[in-house]
Amino acid sequence: MMANNTVLITGGAKRIGHATAKYLHGFGYNIIITYNKSVADAKKLAQFLNNKRADSCKILKVSFTPKTNFNKLSKDFIKLFGRVDVLVNNASQFYPTKIHEVNNKNWDDLINANLKSPLFLSQCLSKELKKRKGCIINIIDIHIDPPLKDHVVYNISKAGLLALTKSLAKELAPSIRVNGVSPGAIMWAVSDENKSSKKKEILSRIALRKSGNPLDIAKAVKFLITDAEYITGQNINVDGGRKLNM
Repeated sequence: MMANNTVLITGGAKRIGHATAKYLHGFGYNIIITYNKSVADAKKLAQFLNNKRADSCKILKVSFTPKTNFNKLSKDFIKLFGRVDVLVNNASQFYPTKIHEVNNKNWDDLINANLKSPLFLSQCLSKELKKRKGCIINIIDIHIDPPLKDHVVYNISKAGLLALTKSLAKELAPSIRVNGVSPGAIMWAVSDENKSSKKKEILSRIALRKSGNPLDIAKAVKFLITDAEYITGQNINVDGGRKLNM
């Protein structure tokens, strides 16, 4: 890895994004993290990483809305370290939307965060990534095929992100590789954390009979950045074999 190579991780203050930021930082990458409401978590992570290596992590508050100016935002990202080599589209909204309860707000929230933003960030950063011979990694979800019950808009957004991954791989080749990582039972949804029976039922359908952890996703992301020069347009399921029994 060249010195000063920079990874932009959207939604990097917590959970999978947080683990990925720390893991990649350990290999010498500079890290840019976007956050929305998790300001305390973002500041704490930046302080931790900058204590490890001075001036190696910067954070930027970003709310992905219909009014987001992606062109300006992309320029702001590049200015932070003078370059962006890797885009990790990790920021995501997740909550149930039963079919009879779907409304415009649900649609805007989930589509803007999970699908529109990865598209327009990829578009606006494509010139920079081409210059750096960089790559894009989209964090998708195994729950798109089959879809997750009562999450119709979320399912649409993540299925769209998989299609976007493959489309961008064609559109941006040969200069930019584009791949996806789909987590399985990595971190429990907040609503499921205290539901032991539901956890037990899910684990029973995982071939490896255990849940994963965010580091499993971080390692897959690292592989796609540094060890996958001949891989593009692919989606890696990091799920312990869950899809074998879905």
